[in-house]
Amino acid sequence: MPTAGRDLIALGASKHRLEEAVRDGRLLRVRRGVYLDATKWPADPREQHLVRACAQQAYQAEGVVSHRSAAAWWRIPLPSTDWVDEPAWLTLPAGASFRSERSPGVVQLVARLPRHQVGTIDGGFPVTTIARTAADLVRTLELPEALVVLDGALRLLCADLVLNPRRSDYRNQRLVEAARAPVRDAMAGRGMAAARRWLEVADPVRESPIESLAFGHMMLAGLPLPECQVPIATPLGTFFPDFYWRDQDLIGEADGRSKYADAGDMIAEKRREQVLRDQGHRFVRWDGGEIHARPHVVMARIGRALGL
Repeated sequence: MPTAGRDLIALGASKHRLEEAVRDGRLLRVRRGVYLDATKWPADPREQHLVRACAQQAYQAEGVVSHRSAAAWWRIPLPSTDWVDEPAWLTLPAGASFRSERSPGVVQLVARLPRHQVGTIDGGFPVTTIARTAADLVRTLELPEALVVLDGALRLLCADLVLNPRRSDYRNQRLVEAARAPVRDAMAGRGMAAARRWLEVADPVRESPIESLAFGHMMLAGLPLPECQVPIATPLGTFFPDFYWRDQDLIGEADGRSKYADAGDMIAEKRREQVLRDQGHRFVRWDGGEIHARPHVVMARIGRALGL
């Protein structure tokens, strides 16, 4: 992780040696006054973003990595992002002389940060917790994007509460409520009324951002809301469809790339659908590109399948 030049100088380096190491390619200057061993620069854009965020924190030691940069660390799903161009996000303590501002490559916000809402990135850099990060992110989001963040955050928080989480753990309402509690705490205060409403709708049982987006669009469209990841027994085993409208015996499937790692996965999915159809279940399907770009088309398709 990056190190402030002042700390390297305190350990015995000199400004001249630091500049020489940068010229020789042994050090990278991540930002003014902050350096990284050139061999440690990651290839992954998300990890590169984290290095830039930590470099900003190393320069501004009072700050805490937060918002979208914290989401990158915890792997909280976001509605959309480009880590190459995403600025580093930092929260600075309220009550000091800091002020919120945006500059090229950096978003700096001032807010109260209780100690229990701050964790640590590898290397000792402070970062807002999963719960606080989710609350910060959804402050400016509406449906359906808010559900992408909250479903994903609750799923991470549930997984932290048990050893080797199983599907059933994400359906355990006591566990889900325990996961909601710190997010609700982080949402205390003004300007969070909508976010608190979305939190009560959020559900860690939804396994992907496209499922969360789809559910949020169903709410906005006023469609009957399905159950999510309901176990259905078949001769080939128990399957867990993304969505199930029990009264209409309709299964909804949101198809994304992660579902089909290879041709074998696609064949298995075809067999799964056929055995469910053989039992009399009906299907409606859409893919991630559709729910992102043409949600109204997907909602109309679901409405027709529901006989509306």
